[in-house]
Amino acid sequence: MKVTRFFATAEGESRFEEVEIPITDPRRDEFGFVMHQSGAFTSPSIRFVELPVGLDQGWHHAPARQIVVLLKGTMEVGTSDGQKRQWSAGTAVIADDLTGKGHVTRVIEGPALVMFVQLPDNFDVASWKP
Repeated sequence: MKVTRFFATAEGESRFEEVEIPITDPRRDEFGFVMHQSGAFTSPSIRFVELPVGLDQGWHHAPARQIVVLLKGTMEVGTSDGQKRQWSAGTAVIADDLTGKGHVTRVIEGPALVMFVQLPDNFDVASWKP
């Protein structure tokens, strides 16, 4: 499963990259079906937030390394190299720019309902392991 991550570079700028979350661990349910899942981790916090129609935030950092799951609406994030990407309900993105210039966020269609799942401090996004 591919998700977009935005992060801070060593130079203090922000960029997008695609991250592959392996959905390869098999698990058989009680009915005999085999499901494939990612590795699990324990989140320090999970919260639901409603972002209002018209939200247009200037440059800011993610408050924590987190997975943002968009449940309703459409939002847009811009990075310091001028790129912008939009996500709609049913998509996830990893906000991972705790330093540097940060990113800008707009609600394109809203209100937007999002779930923030904080990643553990030692979480390695590249290998998807805590």
